[in-house]
Amino acid sequence: MNAPHAPDLPPASPAPGLSRPPAGEFDAVLARGAFMALDQFGVIEATGDDAASFLHGQLTNDVQHLDAASARLAGYCSPKGRLIASMLTWRAGQSIRLLVARTVCANVQKRLSMFVLRAKAKLVDITDAVAVIGFAGDVREALSSVFEALPDGVNVQVAGPLGSLVRVPDANGRARYLWIGPKAEVEACLPGLEARLARVSSAVWDWLDIRAGEPRITADVVEQFVPQMVNFDALGAVNFRKGCYPGQEVVARSQYRGTIKRRVALAHIATDSDPVRAGAELFHSADPGQPCGMIVNVAAAPRGGFDALVEIKLASLDEGVVRVGTAEGPELAFEPLPYALPTEV
Repeated sequence: MNAPHAPDLPPASPAPGLSRPPAGEFDAVLARGAFMALDQFGVIEATGDDAASFLHGQLTNDVQHLDAASARLAGYCSPKGRLIASMLTWRAGQSIRLLVARTVCANVQKRLSMFVLRAKAKLVDITDAVAVIGFAGDVREALSSVFEALPDGVNVQVAGPLGSLVRVPDANGRARYLWIGPKAEVEACLPGLEARLARVSSAVWDWLDIRAGEPRITADVVEQFVPQMVNFDALGAVNFRKGCYPGQEVVARSQYRGTIKRRVALAHIATDSDPVRAGAELFHSADPGQPCGMIVNVAAAPRGGFDALVEIKLASLDEGVVRVGTAEGPELAFEPLPYALPTEV
């Protein structure tokens, strides 16, 4: 896919609460390669003999059999099966680490710790001790100056003295990696990387996550969605064969009772003035008095407006117009996701 042409004029100011990176930052990712410090994430570390089994009984995915070369997306649900957090999980030495949205990190660490009870496990928020760096585009040569080996597939990780490097799903046909390591050592390497790659703002990563079709549960949408509503079954974030976890009965019933009627879709919103935010409701022209969905994640797009992942009734995608905020709000233009949804039976 060719990189979008950046506008020649300065972009309009985005809606309140969302930053709009300069067009050149999007170009750096799409045409070359770039890296960005990702302060929007927090990291929780689980240690102890029972860390894996404890997390296995709390999260939607298999943690017990997570090996040292893999990373897995998972969810953490309330007893009602609604997502409190989404997270990337991987092993770092003898510990297991969870990468979560920073706005929910403290609550997730506190909540998980409440249920440790007699298990030999301890969960600590180590956000301030580590750096999280995202890479996107033509970055393999630059990364080879730091890591002896690079992940050879999506959700594969390699570990070294400077931390973990995880290949995450591509976005707009561009490869992406996450580097999570000790803060001082990682930051010492950044000037050398800046000589090889453009350094761009973290908002570009938010846009890339949306283009990859990977929803992120932030404080704005806590306990709004059962995992299948945000395509977690399609993304491999739910293991339906593992043992119990909070909300497991609700999640399983949603999977096996029949057709899933709500999903996440990718959309563009062509406005630069109206406020667009996560948690905003959607309205369909056929029934403007009742919301038909909600914005899960939204970020400024390269050519103006916003790209968003929206949870929506599938019937609302068939015909008519969907708008955000109110029945007269900005219109959504839907685009294909970069992956297939499970076939409903």
